[in-house]
Amino acid sequence: MWLTFGAFLQGLAMAAFLFPHNIPSGGVAGIAILNDYFFDVSLGLTLWTINFGLLLLALKTLGKQTALWTIYCVAITSIVVDWMSTHAIIPYNGTLVDVVYGAIIFGTGVGILFRFGASSGGMDIVALILSKWTGKKPGTILFLINSFVLLGTSLTLGIEIILFALMCQWISTRLIDFVRTVSPKKTAKPFM
Repeated sequence: MWLTFGAFLQGLAMAAFLFPHNIPSGGVAGIAILNDYFFDVSLGLTLWTINFGLLLLALKTLGKQTALWTIYCVAITSIVVDWMSTHAIIPYNGTLVDVVYGAIIFGTGVGILFRFGASSGGMDIVALILSKWTGKKPGTILFLINSFVLLGTSLTLGIEIILFALMCQWISTRLIDFVRTVSPKKTAKPFM
């Protein structure tokens, strides 16, 4: 249930708030936007195709259960992105507002996936592997990896995209680390 919800939030953020402005939510999303821009290939199809090789890597290094849940989450996210891209009236707001909303929803969704032992695919797989090897927070590693890919996307689609994409990455990766590690507060003892 939580994995479905997290994957749904990720797809919602991408399709409704980020992709309409050509703002990639990460490395594979940046490649998907470029593929759509140059070749008119479905965003969801590109996300699924690129993730296939990364999923094989996840199977080998992160374990069978994480890889299987990641396949499930990538499928949910891809379906949501494809459906929303064709059925939703978008963009909803100006670019800045949509990027902030998209980053919050995206970071919450991916944080849920990380918290429950799955990945959202893409560069998240690489970040989880590097986190496992180095002990560093996956959100921080993800920010560094995606920054390089986003730079390439912005050089093609416009330099202002890098500013919005970096803002999205900064907000979402902070939320990913927070949601992944937050623990519920203990309730106070009742007063006599």
